[in-house]
Amino acid sequence: MRGLKPSTIVPGSSPVETVPRPPSYLSKDAKAEWRRVAPILSDERKVLTLADLAALENYVIAVATMQQAHRELQATGLLIAGKRNPVSTILLQAQQQQLRAAGELGLTPSARSRANMIGSDDDDDDNPLTIGRNRR
Repeated sequence: MRGLKPSTIVPGSSPVETVPRPPSYLSKDAKAEWRRVAPILSDERKVLTLADLAALENYVIAVATMQQAHRELQATGLLIAGKRNPVSTILLQAQQQQLRAAGELGLTPSARSRANMIGSDDDDDDNPLTIGRNRR
């Protein structure tokens, strides 16, 4: 995904009040990741909305695909008949998708630091953009 990433993650207008159950069609690995991450987003951070459930689903599917591909790669090796194992491409694509989805959900250190920087209540005396605003 190209373009600007959101600089802050703010609660939405339709927050998820209770941790939703993972969709039944997800794999065992994807359900496990859902159960691990959904409470963090909904209960701890209170940023999960109904609109975000598809992004969460995308994230857990990418994690599960990554895990499955990694297990397959460990079992079959990096090379098959002297050529690169095609599973390595699947693993790489799943890793990239997982990182993008994790960033969108605020699950990476850089995404969290961006959100913290924007939401910080630091003293803005040295910030030229605060000129003209009401000072404390």
